Amino acid sequence: MRILYLDLDTLRPDHLGCYGYARATSPHMDRIAHEGVRFENVYCSDAPCLPSRSALQTGRLGIHTGVVGHGGTAADLRLEGSSRHFKSRLNQECLPAILRRAGLKTALISPFADRHSCWHFYAGYNEMLDTGKGGQESAEEVTPHALDWLARNGSGENWFLHVNYWDAHTPYRAPLSFGNPFEKAPLPVWLTEEVLAQHLKMVGPHGAREISMYDNRTDPNLPRQPGEILDMGGLRRMMDGYDCGIRYMDGHIGHLLEALEELGVLDQTAIVVSADHGENFGELGLYGEHATADLPTCRVPFIVRWPGLQRGTVDRGLHYQLDWVPTLADLMGEPPRPAWDGQSFAAALRSGRDAGRDSLVLSQCAHVCQRSVRFDRWIYLRTYHDGYHLFPREMLFDAESDPYEQRDLAPSRPDLLQQAARLLLDWQDDMMLKSDSPVDPLWTVLSEGGPEHARGQLQKYCAFLEKTGRGWAIPELRRRHPGEFR
Repeated sequence: MRILYLDLDTLRPDHLGCYGYARATSPHMDRIAHEGVRFENVYCSDAPCLPSRSALQTGRLGIHTGVVGHGGTAADLRLEGSSRHFKSRLNQECLPAILRRAGLKTALISPFADRHSCWHFYAGYNEMLDTGKGGQESAEEVTPHALDWLARNGSGENWFLHVNYWDAHTPYRAPLSFGNPFEKAPLPVWLTEEVLAQHLKMVGPHGAREISMYDNRTDPNLPRQPGEILDMGGLRRMMDGYDCGIRYMDGHIGHLLEALEELGVLDQTAIVVSADHGENFGELGLYGEHATADLPTCRVPFIVRWPGLQRGTVDRGLHYQLDWVPTLADLMGEPPRPAWDGQSFAAALRSGRDAGRDSLVLSQCAHVCQRSVRFDRWIYLRTYHDGYHLFPREMLFDAESDPYEQRDLAPSRPDLLQQAARLLLDWQDDMMLKSDSPVDPLWTVLSEGGPEHARGQLQKYCAFLEKTGRGWAIPELRRRHPGEFR
């Protein structure tokens, strides 16, 4: 068996043609989807990148691994303690270890472990190659390594190659020589001048006035990445920068497909396209960041083209991305592991049968502290630390009719709030009963001063708010975060 896993950082599915996007960003990924199964509702359980990839690597939720944030205790896997034997549980149960047990050679091309000191990301791989720039790589710096590996190993019988591209992640860095194929393409219709005007009044890092997180700085070496969005021209620059990154990356994916075709193994190679998380583009007033536990941050593309299984179909069930670990084990004839939180959706690939869940609970503890519940047609968000955005404690959106989260239904639907809160409470009870630790890592983040990217920044940020005419928010920020002003 040959498997190519394309890990495309910060890629939201609704910016791909195969998911209905009007702009031609993804012809090669669209081809893969046409020849396989496109999953409509796959979500990373724990956002953003460090928690997400930790969940995918282990097949376990952040509430069980302890990894839910980007700093502090919650950025490291929990120790196994006295139950650890000569080899750790990770050695036996992580995604690449399952493949090695099935006889596959495993290889990773990614700077991710070094970027976040996430050394457990290396577990189970025969070969690891760090592309060296900690996520600042452009596709032309990644593809040669992948092509070289394929030239040496691609015609072999049993391998798994994980290739990590970063071009959709800020700062948007597609070379200027690539041009802008979208300069005349319309913007998404929901992003109007009226919507932008509202966003300009809002506060919080990565808002329209502070794309750089807490200010509007720009880098002359990154002309596709604005420091702020003041008008529709700035909005276009931001959107085009993101979409150019996707199209540029897609072209390099095409080079990998060509290499497999030249080796004569393309039709016999399974290809998976996914991401660690998505990206906010105006939803909740955020731009160019993956800072919430909502739809645009947590929903990821998931496309599987597996020789001999379903072709050209769409699965609409609710799945965690970490469900891929038991699914892959199922497809490889390996038994599930008791510690996994994932459940196999191999039936969707084999026969098209629905293998989705009734609901999902999603987490974000790096920029804000939120948990959300995705159920029926709804997404419910509960905020424990607002990351200086002044979010209400509860929000509710119709994921089907309002995917851009423009109408908060919380004030008018107490019945749904009650249902969602009960789902969240029951989930937390169930997860803690199954946990090796008596501590919920979300509360660890809160007790250590809040999320990594919203810690110790507020006084400096308030000066920027005064400068940009939004000083009205400072009293409420002081009330919510008194510890930041001591």
